[in-house]
Amino acid sequence: MQGATSPTTARDLGALQRFLEGCRQAAMRDQHWKLANITLAVNHIDPLAVIDSIYEAKEKHFYLETTARDEAVAGADAVICCESSGPERFAAIKAFANEVGEHTIATGDLPDPRDGVSILAAFAFADTVEAGSAMPAAVAFVPRWQVKRQNDHYTASANLLITADTPVEAYAQRLWKAHEKFSDFSYTAQPQTLRTQPDPVRIESSADAYAEAVRQALALIDAGAFRKLVLARTFILEKETDFLPLEALNRLRNRYPACHCFSFGNGDAVSFIGASPEWLLRLSDGVVHTEAIAGSIARGKTATEDANFARALLGSEKDIHEHRLVIDSIIRRLGKAGLNGQPSATPQLLQLANVQHLRTMIAAPVAEGMHILDIAAHLHPTPAVGGTPREAALPYISKLEPFSRGLYSGLVGHFNLKGEGQFAVAIRSALIEANRATVYAGAGIVAGSIPEKEVLETECKARAMMDVLANPA
Repeated sequence: MQGATSPTTARDLGALQRFLEGCRQAAMRDQHWKLANITLAVNHIDPLAVIDSIYEAKEKHFYLETTARDEAVAGADAVICCESSGPERFAAIKAFANEVGEHTIATGDLPDPRDGVSILAAFAFADTVEAGSAMPAAVAFVPRWQVKRQNDHYTASANLLITADTPVEAYAQRLWKAHEKFSDFSYTAQPQTLRTQPDPVRIESSADAYAEAVRQALALIDAGAFRKLVLARTFILEKETDFLPLEALNRLRNRYPACHCFSFGNGDAVSFIGASPEWLLRLSDGVVHTEAIAGSIARGKTATEDANFARALLGSEKDIHEHRLVIDSIIRRLGKAGLNGQPSATPQLLQLANVQHLRTMIAAPVAEGMHILDIAAHLHPTPAVGGTPREAALPYISKLEPFSRGLYSGLVGHFNLKGEGQFAVAIRSALIEANRATVYAGAGIVAGSIPEKEVLETECKARAMMDVLANPA
């Protein structure tokens, strides 16, 4: 990072123009583009409402919110972008982020200007994706604008790519108008006619075919091929008019405040949205936090039924075995990254609106300079979405699932120029393409799994997404 200037730079048009001119001079001197970042504190702002107000289907967009933690990030319109594929995709995105950091010049209200730039990223489940896939195997971009909420503190950021021939005066004028807009943002309501949607037609993937895939996985487990395999299925929803993914997200965050609601738009009118109960990891202040979530049961219709379900889950030998496999794998993977992961003493219940899980929190101190992508490359995919042993299990997913996962069970997240940030595991999700939505749900198959119960579990997990897409009210 090449430096930062006084916060007053962005609060005076003349000073802002001089700041951008300084960036242009640096670009000329180094013969390399510069990223000018301006981050200012603003009044209350809702990142999802902002992105909904200025949403453009032909621009990349990103949104990630955890209501329970009072934090959200939204950004759109890629200023600079990187895509990658193959086993080195995490390293390639890290190299891109390092180049951005080396050539960023920041100003604004933050004590550490490296916090002002967020790299917004998504990684598919697999290292490669099929030709013509809606999303690449790995993609990261710096947004032209970004808004962030954290613990009742709100910031708005603008990022400009400055080159030797950038028209500085015009950029400064445009940025000044944007500053005035975000300082007192006026949300634009969607026309009411867009909110009246006919019920979609649901075309479910065959329950019988999924049950047969589970039986095949169980036979492989009995033969010693692997100990656990996560198998997913899809549910297709179609209707005459287009789905409105951001409206669905608003319903998701209201109904599932404990989850991490996300949207990643590819810039070609396709969005991948979800409400995930699971972080892959969070890195801040020298500590990485991750979690093992495995073992599931439904919620009860009454308090007594719910408590009985919870007790059954906590005492289930099959679910505790599945959960232990995930904990052990995460700790091994952290060890390969040079980290000493420490799990909480016993699993706790993670109770969501439609399902409850076993969850164990895991933390590890991190050496200075370690990047979040260094750790993510070791952790992904966990046995909660892949299988164990990883190398033995993963090849069977494509053999037993009749579809390509894409971003499903991949990662969606963001990180700053210090390499700190967070990634959610992209489950409980759907790919939205105009009037077609593909909803994904999976279940962990271990010794003792019953195919018919796994069918019901996937239907339970998919219900949350299908409900918000099918019922706009």
